Amino acid sequence: MTQEKTNRNYKDSVFVDLFAHDVTAKENFISLYNALHGTNLDAKTTDVQPVMLERVLYMKYYNDVAMLIDGKIVILIEHQSTINQNMPFRFLEYIARIYEKITTKDEKFGRKLVKLPVPEFYVFYNGKDDYPTESVMKLSDAFIQLDDELKNQLENANYPLEISVKVININVDKENPILKRCEALKQYSKFIEQVRCNIENAVPEPFTTAIKEAIKKGFLSDYLNRKSTEVQNMLLAEYDYDTDIAVQRKEAFEDGMSQGEHKKAVETAKKFLAMGLSVEQVASGTGLSPEEIEKL
Repeated sequence: MTQEKTNRNYKDSVFVDLFAHDVTAKENFISLYNALHGTNLDAKTTDVQPVMLERVLYMKYYNDVAMLIDGKIVILIEHQSTINQNMPFRFLEYIARIYEKITTKDEKFGRKLVKLPVPEFYVFYNGKDDYPTESVMKLSDAFIQLDDELKNQLENANYPLEISVKVININVDKENPILKRCEALKQYSKFIEQVRCNIENAVPEPFTTAIKEAIKKGFLSDYLNRKSTEVQNMLLAEYDYDTDIAVQRKEAFEDGMSQGEHKKAVETAKKFLAMGLSVEQVASGTGLSPEEIEKL
């Protein structure tokens, strides 16, 4: 069980690495910021400070990307292949802890007004389900429904607490204009499309093949040449995203996998094995023990 939990600890996704951790991350992030805002900030002269949270509540996963721009705006981005309707609530938790992280006790309890950076919330979606090019989620969508009289008391439902999250579909076939404005995001989306195509067509060693094809076509070629092994590991961790989300829940691995979760992990393992992945790779990606995988 200890080994399974270790395998499930947070691993960067390719998206997070590109826009938060790689040597090109600052340049990529500023390009993305400019694409979102129609600005022309220079990566060399703009101050960008990572403010990602290392642990969020009970979850083993970090929040994806959170950057403080010139001390004025804090941008929070989550990358998802499965839409989570609870993202406004999660962003509420994230921003509260980020504010706590970047302020001092003296500031919070002093009489002088504390100046806080303006928050912006984004979800970048690239899953297989059909989803609009752009949409908005609101925290108020989760509020308990009130009758008309109570709503009127809340000034026509202008709730005292609100968070709006912009959901942006970055699948290549959606032709979202942001892909034209941010080259790094465009190349990332094309690369993931190639990965998905290889998986759906049962291409042997789909991740390795996708990396080679992307380099040949000029998608993230410098990045993939530098980090091919790391990218393979990140893709493996990302592949069965639904299983990873289930693992984040409190009850997921309290005393072992539930029957339903174990069945899902077994089915995922079979797919990985059919792709030609090693026992060790399948164990890392599914949480199953090497012994269980050998039996498959």
